Amino acid sequence: MIKQLLTLVLSLALATGLAAQEKVTVKGTVTDASNGETLIGATIYLKGTTKGTTTNEYGFYSLTVDPGTYTIVAGYLGYEDQAREAEFIGNFTADFELAESGTDLVEIVVTAEEEDANVADVQMSVEQLNIGQIERLPALLGEVDVLRSIQLLPGVSTVGEGAAGFNVRGGSIDQNLVILDEAPVFNSSHLFGFFSVFNPDAVKGVKLYKGGIPARYGGRLSSILDVRMKEGNSKQFQMDGGIGTIFSRLSVEAPIVKDKSSFLLAGRRSYIDVLAAPFLGDDLEGTTLNFYDLTLKTNYKFSDRDQIFLSAYLGRDVFAPGDQAGFSWGNTTTTLRWNHLFSDKLFSNLTFYYSDYDYAINFGDDPEQDAFDWDASIVNFSAKPEFSYFINPDNVIRFGGQGIYYRFEPANAIAVSDGDEIDISIANQWAIESAAFIENEQSIFKGRVKLNYGLRLSYFAYLGGRNVYEFGEAPRQGIARPLTNATSTDRGETIKDWYNLEPRASIQYQLNTSSSLKASYQRTAQYIHLLSNTTASVPLDIWTPSTNNIDPQLADQYAIGYFRNFKNNTYEASAETYYKDFSNLIDYVDGADLVLNELVEGQILPGKGRAYGLELQVKKVKGRFNGWINYTLARTELLTEGINDDDWYPSRFDQTHNLNVTGFYEINDRWTFSSTFAYITGTPVTLASSGYYQLGYFVPNNEGAGRNNFRIPDYHRLDISFTLDPKKEKADKRWQGQWVFGVYNLYSRRNPITVSGRQDADIRPILGQPISTESVKLSVVGNFIPSVSYNFKFK
Repeated sequence: MIKQLLTLVLSLALATGLAAQEKVTVKGTVTDASNGETLIGATIYLKGTTKGTTTNEYGFYSLTVDPGTYTIVAGYLGYEDQAREAEFIGNFTADFELAESGTDLVEIVVTAEEEDANVADVQMSVEQLNIGQIERLPALLGEVDVLRSIQLLPGVSTVGEGAAGFNVRGGSIDQNLVILDEAPVFNSSHLFGFFSVFNPDAVKGVKLYKGGIPARYGGRLSSILDVRMKEGNSKQFQMDGGIGTIFSRLSVEAPIVKDKSSFLLAGRRSYIDVLAAPFLGDDLEGTTLNFYDLTLKTNYKFSDRDQIFLSAYLGRDVFAPGDQAGFSWGNTTTTLRWNHLFSDKLFSNLTFYYSDYDYAINFGDDPEQDAFDWDASIVNFSAKPEFSYFINPDNVIRFGGQGIYYRFEPANAIAVSDGDEIDISIANQWAIESAAFIENEQSIFKGRVKLNYGLRLSYFAYLGGRNVYEFGEAPRQGIARPLTNATSTDRGETIKDWYNLEPRASIQYQLNTSSSLKASYQRTAQYIHLLSNTTASVPLDIWTPSTNNIDPQLADQYAIGYFRNFKNNTYEASAETYYKDFSNLIDYVDGADLVLNELVEGQILPGKGRAYGLELQVKKVKGRFNGWINYTLARTELLTEGINDDDWYPSRFDQTHNLNVTGFYEINDRWTFSSTFAYITGTPVTLASSGYYQLGYFVPNNEGAGRNNFRIPDYHRLDISFTLDPKKEKADKRWQGQWVFGVYNLYSRRNPITVSGRQDADIRPILGQPISTESVKLSVVGNFIPSVSYNFKFK
């Protein structure tokens, strides 16, 4: 079947290509005239015709038409259009450098797309943000943050403040593939979820796929967050930075060879420990509490057909309360990309990346007498060739593949007690993953219908090199399975492998110039899993591959939507509904022990899930006052044999209502006011429904009450900020400064992240008298947090 489908797609592409042999092709790149940065999604069209296209992720376009004389126009939102007349008698190159549009009063733009793109594009369930939008949003302590920004989008949520990662359409945080210049980032948060690892000075744009994921992406069930870094200013030296309440940042970018090679170097460091040091007691002397990250990117253009890019990221959080304990975690990534143009129609990108996420914890008074050291990591290497063949303006075919090698180090752990060293490490694991894909984006019926359909074939192998365990049936439901056999395996031996066929399809039907209907289907497979049974994910959670005891997770998602623009594209509206089926989800027996457990696979239960919902969005994208309102009505449920009496129950991140209101107001040419309001239904939690007394103490019990039987109080929060830009007459000055004043959690809402029950510790039990019990809400942020930050640019 695979062979027949591939043959069909290639035959259609070949037939269309043969019909286009007598045509003329113009190709080129579109860049920002001020800094040489490529513009992703810029439009290229022939004036007076319906022929046009957009630039890809590297700013490249290719347009094939009949010979003749045309006016070719390049445009991008927020930039002046550029037009030139050309005689199309043979293939040629036309590069464009667009200048930002200048107006007396700079309007805030709340979309990263061209006008009508939300209606005309075949893509649905896709959200884009550029760094200009992100910088205008109110932020915790005034620090611009990518992850907090996407949580304002429909279908995206989090379980609460202090929680790492994000949830998309009922998926857990490990079901999101977060990539930075193609390299995966396994923990995308600093400071236990309060800030993201992405330095805003190094980010060009952010694209989130919630559904309709193209076949070129894979490896996760729920979403793809594609973060693209800047290339670096290829025109002139530029320095950006900021001084904030708890950390500062600085970036430098400049040409190495003007218009051919450039670099970007950006760094951040928090200094909460430095500010707190004078107020700490002797027992906390030497306390370290900070995070830092460094981002580097450089590129070199060898010719019109070849360009290479090298990017790297290093980030780390360090938490050490005194000299006797320490905890740290961080990401390291490196990406090497080569863009090559085989012909005017065939564009290729070859990517190699390295990614490493690790954490370490240690404590003890004397490392030779009493101590504990534990470190763990997940490392992967990958090669990924991709090709784009621009057959004509109405037909683009993409194909390629990927290979990934994984090394899992769940625990290198040594405990020392009274001078005796005990090795409690857990053996490493290895795996390989590979995939091949083909997809076709096509426009038919004179552009009234657009299609994107494709196929992804993925393969995963769990490799030997450690003991492989087998488990029997549990003596009763909901408890760990007993170990029945352990077998030693050779390094590189295939223990178990899987193939999965992942079809993808999207369709758009243009109702009229301002409205359209869209639908999509996707099947996704996920072969690596994050083991966590805490309220919110923590850096100590364990990554594991699919094994002989853990099958790959699978999901099928169906979505339909209606998209409409109003009043000359001033307003954009959309309504999407989706249904998602999950299988082989990871769940756990009650009281599962996931930490330093060699036999953790025996405590994992396979389950299935379902998520469905309605997402509504209205945007005002033009004018001095603009913003958006998002509302999501959703449900996420799980079913696991042996849990909750074998009945459906809400997942930990099930949130029925999610409302976000974001507004911007340009007061004048210097002052901007922005505000965000969020309201989210409280997430489920499991609490005792009864209890009994033993030796004068109350012991909570949850007999028959089920999993996630209670909800914490609803979450809501209001943030505001004022931005003061430099005076207009100083716009041409080399030094430009900007002040940002903000208040996070304006009305001091104490949003609990979890609720637990306990015996009242202040009341002594009296024999024969009822024991006083209470519920305790844990809130991470309990008051309003004012902030002021200063951002600057020098060039």
